[in-house]
Amino acid sequence: MEIIHTSVLLQECLLYLAPEKPSSLFIDGTLGEGGHTHAFLSRFPDLKAIGIDADNEIQQRARERLQEFGNRIEFYHGWSDEFFASYSTEKQKPDRILIDLGISLFHYEKSGRGFSFRSDEPLDMRLESDSGESAADIVNSYKEDELANLIFLFGEERYSRRIARSICQMRNSAPFSTARALADCIYSSVPSDYRHGRIHPATRTFQALRIAVNSELSRLPRLLSLAMNALALDGRLGVITFHSLEDRIVKNYFRDLSKSCICPPEMPICKCGGKPRAELLTKKAVSPTEEEVRNNSPSRSARLRVVKKIVVGDHIKW
Repeated sequence: MEIIHTSVLLQECLLYLAPEKPSSLFIDGTLGEGGHTHAFLSRFPDLKAIGIDADNEIQQRARERLQEFGNRIEFYHGWSDEFFASYSTEKQKPDRILIDLGISLFHYEKSGRGFSFRSDEPLDMRLESDSGESAADIVNSYKEDELANLIFLFGEERYSRRIARSICQMRNSAPFSTARALADCIYSSVPSDYRHGRIHPATRTFQALRIAVNSELSRLPRLLSLAMNALALDGRLGVITFHSLEDRIVKNYFRDLSKSCICPPEMPICKCGGKPRAELLTKKAVSPTEEEVRNNSPSRSARLRVVKKIVVGDHIKW
């Protein structure tokens, strides 16, 4: 089996999330091709795992890759927040949870769903390919101001209004159906000096569309809270982020979990119990080494944050 994606921060994950007791349960909340889970099951022979992914196609690849581990690995097809929301309290609580928020290189190179602006593939971008609106639905139906706001908020694109205006003008002639057609439109709509910058001018817009299509940011706070609630006492939750929008959510959530008091400033007396719910194990986000970035360039923006659960009970709700 050809492995397309190289798991990022692999050694760091193995270090921070190494199980401390036999028969621990590891949950990979974003299984992908199974790289992280394969490494954990190989390194820790008593470990059991559950792999979650909303994309059935890539999960089938992971099943093939991980079949050597037999009944040590179970699979769940669906979104991680849905999995943790329905996770039975009668089941074994996971000791380690990893959530890698990146998109697999498989999706860019092999999925055929238009994740890459260099491809002439259908403009789809859905991880769960048979539900919800596609990227084409968004660019062909949103009003200009709605499209501009989406590109600015989720892509942090400074030319969002110019790009949205150009998209709306061009779709009047023919709706967008491929990733390359959209990328060409974006390329022609921005200033000439922006076309030859560090990244392709369509990068941020494609990020914004992918986030919107898969509800990535709206799912994340709920996912973090549910994962922490499911985690065993003294268990660890690690999250890998790839851009500032999602990293900010994770950073703030972990910071609030580690506070002694989370009452609002206007409350004169502490009502929350005054106990930190988690211990920050990474005071600052862990970045890839220079060697990893050289060998796997998509890892350059990856950041790992890890907390340890120290109190049983409800956690911060969003």
